[in-house]
Amino acid sequence: MQNSEKTPHINVDYFEDLTGNIEKGSKLDIEDVGIRIKQLREKKGISIDDLAKMTGFEKARLEDIESGVIKPQLGTVMKLSKALDSALGRIVSGVGSKLYSITRKNERKPIFRSTSQTGDQKLYSYMSLAPEVKGRHMEALIVQLEENPVKEISVHDGEEFIYVLDGVAALQVGDDNYDLTPGDSAYYLSTTPHLIKAKEGKATILAVLYE
Repeated sequence: MQNSEKTPHINVDYFEDLTGNIEKGSKLDIEDVGIRIKQLREKKGISIDDLAKMTGFEKARLEDIESGVIKPQLGTVMKLSKALDSALGRIVSGVGSKLYSITRKNERKPIFRSTSQTGDQKLYSYMSLAPEVKGRHMEALIVQLEENPVKEISVHDGEEFIYVLDGVAALQVGDDNYDLTPGDSAYYLSTTPHLIKAKEGKATILAVLYE
């Protein structure tokens, strides 16, 4: 009985294979998010100063994001996508062209990483599972969480569902704190202040974001 309790609720081998190469993304992959933000901003004729006013982010922070010095968290990307009147997926993984997407475990997907606001602390790595779908309003991601000692709280529009695959994820929603283990899940409105991180070392989750 004791052994069965430690068995994951699902076969995590699929996800381990899928996320095994997260750390091996090319430099270009990592910088794509900032490049897409800059391209969208310039296409719409919005200055950095105007974008700072629209989002509440400092101009220097936006410049660091666009240049790749800072790798934005998903909450930051969601705020920017709304300000730029663009779908989240377009910034995260590009414009899709298909009506549906089938993801095989041996198919590598675009890779991104997130850092703290100072750029010196890696917070998580994430991989899009369905970047090919055109006009999507949900973004499905495999996320490898790191410890987050700076505890940067996120607040933005949308909804989020997370499912823990491996490790222990520490979730803060409002004033409440939870330790989530493999098989645990959570659904919350992103307008509620929240923070998700690995409690110790690393943790892997499936995350679905709805704009």
